Amino acid sequence: MTQPNGPSRQPEQTRRALAGWIAEPAGKAALLFTAAAALAIALVVTGAQPVLRMDRAVAAHLHTVALEHPGFTHAGRIVTDWVVDPWTMRLLLAAAVVSLWHRRQRLIAVWAACTCAAEWAVRGVLRWTIGRERPQWERPVDSAEFAAMPSGHAMTAAATCVLLLWLARWAALPAALLHIGVAAAVLTVAAACFTRVFLGVHWLTDTLAGALLGTGLAMASVAAWHTAHPSRNASSAGVGAASATRPGRPLPQRPRSGYRESTSDADI
Repeated sequence: MTQPNGPSRQPEQTRRALAGWIAEPAGKAALLFTAAAALAIALVVTGAQPVLRMDRAVAAHLHTVALEHPGFTHAGRIVTDWVVDPWTMRLLLAAAVVSLWHRRQRLIAVWAACTCAAEWAVRGVLRWTIGRERPQWERPVDSAEFAAMPSGHAMTAAATCVLLLWLARWAALPAALLHIGVAAAVLTVAAACFTRVFLGVHWLTDTLAGALLGTGLAMASVAAWHTAHPSRNASSAGVGAASATRPGRPLPQRPRSGYRESTSDADI
């Protein structure tokens, strides 16, 4: 009697899946960003004095500026509390998820939502594990709780922006809108990083690690999606077919007549 070969194929399938994940451009980017974040965290945890001195110098300088310019400080609090706040980012992603769900593209909607939840969980575990203290000031201009590294604002902003850009490509938005989205994403992450350090509630390396980790985690999720669903790439067969059949554009002629395959992705 032959033994079932299902379990024996599992390692081979895992190796193929891992190789496919690494072969994805998003997978390579995920490895790069995550390695950079791990390096930043390792330098802080091991007490690398040049890095810690840089953190203290940048924080002290920006705190002095914040005290001397209360108008800038007030504007920074508005930006950090409303524009780049993690809940603002989550609401933006939730709107995209609801839109996808309404269009019956529910698998990718759930995937994006689960990635957001994973980012929140990973950040909490890392903060608890690293346990880095926040900057302490005699005259604080803002306050925050829990451990400092990685920055939640920076990590959530980076992960959310990457996911939204991916979903925008999935929806086949015009290239001009995608370019605007990339610029907005860069500004959003930069604003999250700068305001947290400017307001004296994070060290510079906290925000750098958060932005790198958020980007790496979201890129890893994108690569995993393409590996698990090779036929559903960012060009979105259903959306592409819909754009190809808009009014005013003739359907492409096929050499055969009678039967035409449906390319709609709405029922998936």
